Amino acid sequence: MTGFAVALVLVVAAVGLLRWRRPAWYWLTFGVTLAVVRVLVRYGSVMDACGLTVPPPRWRLALARVTNRPIPESRSPRILRLRPTRTGLVLRLKLRPGQDAFDVAAASDRLRHSFSMYGVISRELRSGVVEVRMTGYDVLKRVQMPNEKETRPMRVPVALRQDGSVHYRDYRAIPHALTLGATESGKSVYQRNLVAGLAPMDVALVGIDCKQGVELFPLARRFSALADDPDTAAEVLDALVKRMKRIYQVIRAQQRITADVPDAEIAADIWDLPNHLRPVPVVVLVDEVAELALYANKEEEKRRDRIITDLVRLAQLGRAAGIYLEICGQRFGSELGKGITMLRAQLTGRTAHRVNDETSANMAFGDIAPDAVLAAIQIPAETRGLAIAGDSSGGWHRIRAPHTSLRQAVNICNRHADRTPELPELAPFRPTLPGPDATPVPLAKASSATT
Repeated sequence: MTGFAVALVLVVAAVGLLRWRRPAWYWLTFGVTLAVVRVLVRYGSVMDACGLTVPPPRWRLALARVTNRPIPESRSPRILRLRPTRTGLVLRLKLRPGQDAFDVAAASDRLRHSFSMYGVISRELRSGVVEVRMTGYDVLKRVQMPNEKETRPMRVPVALRQDGSVHYRDYRAIPHALTLGATESGKSVYQRNLVAGLAPMDVALVGIDCKQGVELFPLARRFSALADDPDTAAEVLDALVKRMKRIYQVIRAQQRITADVPDAEIAADIWDLPNHLRPVPVVVLVDEVAELALYANKEEEKRRDRIITDLVRLAQLGRAAGIYLEICGQRFGSELGKGITMLRAQLTGRTAHRVNDETSANMAFGDIAPDAVLAAIQIPAETRGLAIAGDSSGGWHRIRAPHTSLRQAVNICNRHADRTPELPELAPFRPTLPGPDATPVPLAKASSATT
């Protein structure tokens, strides 16, 4: 008996240590089984305590009175499926008549405490069916991306959501996006994950980094064009606008709108074109948008107006031509001058890392998801990389990108350097990579494209 007790104590201690140091391993070994048992045993009482039950129908009450039987109890939502995942549980519920998906969403915090889970999020799948995703531990504390991820053209896995699912940057669904964050908030790591995810794809990358290229120049082997100052950025954007107009002419010539052509074959953007005619999509990454909008004299003001006008035109018209914007900055408010709010209105995707004030959070979510503003300003300084991601639908999620060092991102870009397309409009801006003994040179127009 003494040996059994010692063994039991050792097992309990090992489980406790595993839960503390390796919560993911604990969940896969012990936590998932205990959580399933806990949910099934407590389900009825928890639903009743959280106000998620409805009284029995009148015909059952009448039948009970006629047959002199006990009055039926209130009914909870019916469990359609209970599925364990690597980070938690997914509970699919069939709502009873009179219940609403908002009732389940409002009770999410009470369900989290009642089932002893780390987090609970609900969403409506269809009329009368709600999916409740429960996480067993803090998946954002130590981000571990799943090995198997959905792969589609122009869809990049960049972060992990608080419910354990993968957060994708889907350019065909959300063409343009804005990323805000203070210094040392993790914005650069998020951008590295984005570039590393795009590197293996058939896409052209265009970078605008007015900090002398210190963020994007190490990744230059995978970029078709790079600009490290506002003057070069203005020329790159002009070239992109010319490319956009040329692609629209190709689409117009290939629309095939005769009466005998099915609707599905009528071309309206580059993805409707045949493969041999489809131009390479372009993703434009702007590292610090404020540097493009600031000016000190009349000449710089003209250049600034030219840059903002081109960005607005690309945001409004670039999607069909396969040109997508990824704009980053610390602030993005009206104090940057005319045209900025017009540009921001075209950026559907919004991601906010830690910000220094509530006004910056309002710049990202005030016009699309006011509830996300409070979540954005509550991000602690020590959790670098934690961010709030939302879009114009009003939905938002807490996300965190896995830490990717600059060396890792450089290795990925170098490995896929052969995928870098040569675009005629952007050939003068192809980054020139000096040799190991050469002195640094600016990323101005290069005389010839090099690898």
